[in-house]
Amino acid sequence: MPLEPQERMARLALARSGAIGPVRFQELLRECGDARSALSQLPDLMRRARLKTSHVATLEQIQAEMTALDRLGGRLIVWGDDVYPAPLAEIHDPPPVISAQGRIELLGMPMVAIVGSRNASAGGRRFTETMARDLGEAGYAVVSGLARGIDAAAHGGAVDAGTVAVVAGGIDVVYPPKNKDLHHKIAEQGLIISDQPLGLVPRAGHFPRRNRIVAGLVLGVIVVEATERSGALITARLGAENGRDVFAVPGSPQDPRAKGPNRLIRDGAALVESAQDVIAALSQPLRSIPRFSREAEQELAFDAPLSPPPEDVDNAPQDTRERLVSALGTEPIEVDELVRRCQVTPAEAQILLLELELAGRIERHPGNKVALVSS
Repeated sequence: MPLEPQERMARLALARSGAIGPVRFQELLRECGDARSALSQLPDLMRRARLKTSHVATLEQIQAEMTALDRLGGRLIVWGDDVYPAPLAEIHDPPPVISAQGRIELLGMPMVAIVGSRNASAGGRRFTETMARDLGEAGYAVVSGLARGIDAAAHGGAVDAGTVAVVAGGIDVVYPPKNKDLHHKIAEQGLIISDQPLGLVPRAGHFPRRNRIVAGLVLGVIVVEATERSGALITARLGAENGRDVFAVPGSPQDPRAKGPNRLIRDGAALVESAQDVIAALSQPLRSIPRFSREAEQELAFDAPLSPPPEDVDNAPQDTRERLVSALGTEPIEVDELVRRCQVTPAEAQILLLELELAGRIERHPGNKVALVSS
């Protein structure tokens, strides 16, 4: 069922508000019931978390972003929209909103990621182009991160059939500059998406989020060339954690770029030498990691309602806060266990944890667990 227009706009505003990340967005929706209620409570939650610099996005700001995207031939897709990619919606922390420019229908196709070294060999690039073209002709949309090397080769090989580039900055920001022509070609013939607003220049902290989206969109992740410290291995790990198949192309032990794929194969990744190997594997039920349905994910969330906060919670004694903080560590702990240890009500724990999260002091983990943010 399509989202009501008012709820859709409220979700967009909530997603673009300061201190609201993917996990926090989902928690607020679950506890408040809808985005309109969450948005109305957000200023008070930020006040209690002592966030003076964070802002709540206005509907006017969202409309301005939508208008700017429309001029580029793009659009905003919010979690819950009919065109929001189903595989991405299944992961623990799906991006609340993505900007998209190009062929939106590609989000409904089965997708496979090809990732690897920026400093790719000529042979690795040729192999990647061939594999990407063959996967495209077989009906798969090829996904990558529009970086130099293997990423660019994957997009180049699949651009005629359909390729999806996930970028770390705004979809209108060409990065790296060397990929300018490829960027524009994908915008015309394929699809460019990002969870960042227009005009944002990518920084180091944005690339892990990009990698998470790449891994979440696809049925499987193929690593062609990657050193042992490559971001491609992070994408492969994220894919495995979300129940995706992981494939690796073997290489010479004397080439540092083969160390990553070779290690993945030792750890259980499927060895592949052609697109046909990948296609054959994806036709089999090879999932070794459980995949939660959206309903199962919701069962892991808090049970107590967030709104409206009772008076005694809104003015929680300092010793209650200190007791809860002292029970937390950098190792994730179940919220139910915190409630028992600290002798607080679930509603009290819920509000206090949300305040700590908004202040950036704790982070959420799967299984209704929380932990202090590592310094």
